[in-house]
Amino acid sequence: MEKILVFLAKETKGTCYKSFKYCFESIEVPTVVYDDKQKIVFSGEKSGETDKGLKTSKSLSELAKRLQEEGHPLFRYFLDGSRRAYKVDDIAYGNRLYPVIAGQIGVGCCERREPDSFKVALIDNSLTLSLPACANKDNVSDELFFNALISKINALSVLKTRNIVFQKILHYSDSELKEDEKYEHKGIAKIQDEMIEAEKRLVYQLVQERKLNFDAYLLKDGSIEYQKMKSGDLRDLAAIKTNYQCVVGVSKSFNPELCRDSKGKSIAKSIADLPLFHRTPAYKYTTDRTPGVEFSVWYLRIREVSRTVSPFDGVVKVEKILITDDEQKRGLNSEEIDRISANLINERNPTCYGADHRWANHLYPVFLTESYIKSQYLSDVYFLHLF
Repeated sequence: MEKILVFLAKETKGTCYKSFKYCFESIEVPTVVYDDKQKIVFSGEKSGETDKGLKTSKSLSELAKRLQEEGHPLFRYFLDGSRRAYKVDDIAYGNRLYPVIAGQIGVGCCERREPDSFKVALIDNSLTLSLPACANKDNVSDELFFNALISKINALSVLKTRNIVFQKILHYSDSELKEDEKYEHKGIAKIQDEMIEAEKRLVYQLVQERKLNFDAYLLKDGSIEYQKMKSGDLRDLAAIKTNYQCVVGVSKSFNPELCRDSKGKSIAKSIADLPLFHRTPAYKYTTDRTPGVEFSVWYLRIREVSRTVSPFDGVVKVEKILITDDEQKRGLNSEEIDRISANLINERNPTCYGADHRWANHLYPVFLTESYIKSQYLSDVYFLHLF
């Protein structure tokens, strides 16, 4: 039974080396960083909300209690994306060696119609390979070559007998590396980009099916500051930003040192000192990563600092795209920011304490969605054995 790597080397006229196979997440932490890459300058002139007089933190405790008693949570849908990347071999083309990267991608959306009803709404699982561009030996278009190659790979008996299909071959740049660059990170970045495209497709599908409205928001795990892609069906966030009118992004981890006030001083201490159930003022900003899109962002403490292990545990970063001309001019309505924040406070319990070291920053429905997505992965041993 011919394995994938043997066939791949033969079809692309490369030489494989039977290198040690491993999952990056279990051996090393990839250095590809997507959130908080840009510097954010917060100032009074860049207020991201309509209440221009708010200069200090604001308590949402009473509003959260009232909304909880009413029993009509704002968030109905919960979206998360996850990927696992694997080094499966090294392959030589010409005088250079390149890593062969494989990936499992899972993007899912869960729906909560009732307090005791939490079900999968949409799920997108895919397997990918990431190869250097020079693997295209025929000098035809990359799309034609790699589409033909993936069809041949899927016809191998090692996959057909197991009813396994690889959806796509991604190609990363094979140009000479600069200082501190690694081909592994280029390959992983392609898999990360594919996961982000899958997230966008799920949001688009929810919008097309008219699932999202002002009483049924989508809570997306992580930033919505998607960088502009060079490829993909939904590559330009500026063109599809109206899809995100009822979408809120919540980041569990962020770099507070990237946030500066109008004098260039860090606001990290202000974030760390947030009292329980308080939010910061919201600020408006743009970034080169998403040209043509403006964001409103604020920070919210959902856990008591005395019960966590670091000052930023229990604080989440909240983002929403400014859609209308009025929002872009005046900022997001402060009452809407309060409503979103109070509902986020109510989503924190029950906790996943003991099941995840990020428990203090987790919102429980997101944790459930993430857990479901990861449960759909093939085991590392089984997946690596395919190669």
